[in-house]
Amino acid sequence: MCPVTTPGGPDVRPAGPPRSGGPRLPPGPWRSRRHRGAACAAGAAALVALVVLAVVTRTGGGGLRDAGAAGGSGPVAAPSLPWPAQGQTSVSVEGFGARGDLGSHGAQRPVPVASVTKVMTAYVVLRGHPLGAHGPGPRITVDQRAADESVSGIESTARVDAGRALDERKLLELMLIPSGNNIARFLARWDAESEEAFVAKMNRAARELGMRNTVYADASGIGAANTSTSADQLKLARQVMKDPAFRSVVAMPSTTVPGVPGEIHNTNTLLGQNGVIGLKTGSSTPAGGNLMWAATAPDRDGRERLVLGVVLHQRAGSSPQQGLEAAVEASRSLVEGVRSWVSANTPGKR
Repeated sequence: MCPVTTPGGPDVRPAGPPRSGGPRLPPGPWRSRRHRGAACAAGAAALVALVVLAVVTRTGGGGLRDAGAAGGSGPVAAPSLPWPAQGQTSVSVEGFGARGDLGSHGAQRPVPVASVTKVMTAYVVLRGHPLGAHGPGPRITVDQRAADESVSGIESTARVDAGRALDERKLLELMLIPSGNNIARFLARWDAESEEAFVAKMNRAARELGMRNTVYADASGIGAANTSTSADQLKLARQVMKDPAFRSVVAMPSTTVPGVPGEIHNTNTLLGQNGVIGLKTGSSTPAGGNLMWAATAPDRDGRERLVLGVVLHQRAGSSPQQGLEAAVEASRSLVEGVRSWVSANTPGKR
């Protein structure tokens, strides 16, 4: 702290003689007010600069980040990404350490996530009934309820016939690719005997993953009470993409249903573009358009990196189709922006 001098009062000279060999103090005050004022101003400017740096370091995308944890030295500039003008978004690049956390944009308050809910449904099912990367898993006989719900016409469903045995992998495909609500509920009953018991497992899993702003109310996401944030859903994306069976399913552009002619196409229309390899769409009038996406991107050394992003609450209040189109376009721009950043960077380097 700079000393305060009473107007008209004397400066205080330090006690004792000067050290041998040191500079001799001039007669009168040992330091002039002008000299001391300049030193104080310089110190204050340095303090302000440090405070500004600390504040900027703590901000989301576009700020400065401490690269020490990732092997770098000092702050590094985060990329300027084409963040959506509405809703909320979170993005990360795996394998870049703390530097790969590209931040979040938009208020992180819980919003409806619609069929993105099915990512947690798949995570819980696979945790209890793991599969190999392309393993079929056990055969499960479709019940009458799942068959009846498949022709309801008021929600997204996948056509199945009562009494037909389908393997676990095929059911995961029908839940994640065309977003079959009836299949999500059927898998929940198969895993936990009731959807209510399964939802309790979903919420326990969310707490274990540190998803503190997430609540699940059903297995399909049809209800607006399934709420979360983009930052929470990014935690789930990181975890579930470690599962080879899940990764192989969400990368499929289409699937088929035994006994039903033709192909069923993936609702994620970004698949196959700009390295996109997944993940899951979700849309409804209260939720707007949502997309959890995954893509690969080569870094400056040519190594492929996994990029994960979550875009929520795009054009909420519009039709589900309009919301989904907005989420897809916002995600397309983000994928391109992040891939450009990754191609110019190497982990641990500026």
